[in-house]
Amino acid sequence: MNKDVLKTIILDKQRAAPRVVLQRRVQTFGERTNYVIVGLRRAGKSYTLYQDIQTRITSGVITAEDILFINFEDERLTGVRAAELGDILTAYAELYGSDRRPDIYLDEVQIIDGWQTFARRIADEGYRVMITGSNAKMLSSEIATTLGGRYVPRQVSPFTFSEYITHCGITLTSHWCYDQALKVAVAQAFATYLHYGGIAESFRQEDKREYLSALYQKILLGDIVERNKIRGGRVFRLIARKLAESVMQPLSLTRLQHIVKSSGDTVSLPILKDYLEYMSEAFLTFDVPNMAAALTERETIKKRYFIDNGLLNLSLHHGESQLLENIIAVALRRSVGSGEEPQLFYYNRGVEVDFIIPRRCEAIQVTWSMTDAITRERELGALARFLRHYPTYTATIVTASEEGTEVVGSHTITITPAWRFLLDDVQ
Repeated sequence: MNKDVLKTIILDKQRAAPRVVLQRRVQTFGERTNYVIVGLRRAGKSYTLYQDIQTRITSGVITAEDILFINFEDERLTGVRAAELGDILTAYAELYGSDRRPDIYLDEVQIIDGWQTFARRIADEGYRVMITGSNAKMLSSEIATTLGGRYVPRQVSPFTFSEYITHCGITLTSHWCYDQALKVAVAQAFATYLHYGGIAESFRQEDKREYLSALYQKILLGDIVERNKIRGGRVFRLIARKLAESVMQPLSLTRLQHIVKSSGDTVSLPILKDYLEYMSEAFLTFDVPNMAAALTERETIKKRYFIDNGLLNLSLHHGESQLLENIIAVALRRSVGSGEEPQLFYYNRGVEVDFIIPRRCEAIQVTWSMTDAITRERELGALARFLRHYPTYTATIVTASEEGTEVVGSHTITITPAWRFLLDDVQ
């Protein structure tokens, strides 16, 4: 690796990182803890590093010269091999002396095959290290074993609705839901967030759809097709589009296989399963299983949602109902966590309920509007039948704009607009 190029990159980042304009997010990192930060491309991983840098400089813990920040998507580093990563430390030492120990930030390091051995070594040598990547494989058991417990995993997601309204300059008071002007401002912000999602770089784009389309293609073709050496790129893109169109419906592997066949192509079930895993590993989609299903069915028939509404909306035409359910799925998944064991389910056994959170005994239905009598009867009836079997649960219906309550048997069902549901923790 050319050390002069490395020195230029190091100095460039030392000048730039403290001056990056941030939409600050709530985050806390340990003084002596190392982190692997993962998430969807452009979800804010690099900005998480910049915020950590600026916080540490402001508090006097470090100066700009203590930053060793390398972005491995920099074209000047094309072709770098794992065996050369030690040159990064050598270049820094030639700039500042071997006794100085910088904070090390390695951005999108998964581009380098075998990066984890270097990451373990610098952790063992006592450096404070923060690493980012756009693939969930960075949290796999194999890599975790190589890293030897020296790093704490963190996932960065697109902006929540609460963070988005902060970006919009809306400040919620303690009783904001009784302030008509604030309610209108929140509802208007929600309309944009519903269609364009929470990827912060899209907020300042004049043509948000064009920006999101380019990002989506980069995720599909770069982060998934190219990285996993997928030969059937056209079939893969078809599957991604069908997942978007079917976002509210349970979808089996065999059903997806038949959809591909009807288009004139073929795909085996093992390869199809791999394709779905690749999308999940790139943080593009996530799965929600059926709480009432047998274990084998839970693995093969699932609802599949997109991690960001802006990316989902690219494949929809007048898809407000799908967008509404998707945005609630994303919020619920964030609230329960995304560990190995699922905490968020749907329910389908004689009656269908959109979302179930067993550990909180919550049942949630999502519908665009309750004004139609048939829709109202369907949604309330489904929850009533579910609650007869699970009487300890609470029940909520999330709508686009309606609110109120309905008494069903011994239960009071809350009807709430999505923008309020997403801000419950702010009230």
